Amino acid sequence: MEYLKALILGIVQGLTEWLPISSTAHLLIIDEFIKLSGSESFKSLFMVIIQLGSILAVVVAYFSTLWPFKSNKEDTKKSFELWFKIVAASIPAMVFGLLLDDIIDQKLGTWYVIALTLAFYGILYVILEKRKDKKAPKYVEIEDISYKKAFQIGLFQALAIIPGTSRSGSTILGGMLLGFSRELAAKFSFFMAIPVMLGATAVRFIKHAGGISQSEWIMILFGTAVSFVVSLAVIKAFVAYVRRHDFSVFGIYRIIVAILLVLVFAF
Repeated sequence: MEYLKALILGIVQGLTEWLPISSTAHLLIIDEFIKLSGSESFKSLFMVIIQLGSILAVVVAYFSTLWPFKSNKEDTKKSFELWFKIVAASIPAMVFGLLLDDIIDQKLGTWYVIALTLAFYGILYVILEKRKDKKAPKYVEIEDISYKKAFQIGLFQALAIIPGTSRSGSTILGGMLLGFSRELAAKFSFFMAIPVMLGATAVRFIKHAGGISQSEWIMILFGTAVSFVVSLAVIKAFVAYVRRHDFSVFGIYRIIVAILLVLVFAF
């Protein structure tokens, strides 16, 4: 039964991490019905480390873009520039995440905060997509992103330290407000996640890894593998989706999940 729970949580993580709908909210709802057995340290570490599967999926899906050591010097230069921009975009979230990690765990990781942020950003998505004065995007290729724009979208990513915001949701929304095309905002959101999620995982690992048993580590690795496989499929499907559709459906979905959270936890 514990492995079945790990399987379900890995699937949910893989499905929701890259969509702008908050993986935290979905894992919270699922955990309310199928609670993992074990210590709080194990459960906290499990929920964070399964994100590594999602990160690895991005690396595999975009390996040719992200791998910096290419045979062509010009391509190598472009890859290094991309990584420098990813680092610039990651600075705000890393700084605020390190400073506020304990406060977030103790004060903001509540169902009502998550429900509020789900609904708030859901409404923003609907408004943004339904406005009549939409302009053509200014930036459609990775090379179009300046260091200034990378840092600015990083400020939007920092908003995601509030649970329920959705890291991909805040960065894609920010990218669109800054003039990125939907597809570019989604792709750069994937890339920005790599250092930030690795950093968050490292912090939780240092805090909780000491008391984890061998059997619990095996379950964590199992959930991570499931998250990787599902994330790989979701990334490809999501990029194909945003080429032809807007994000209104995700906004409506977020509002529905917010209502579901209230019904589950308040009543």
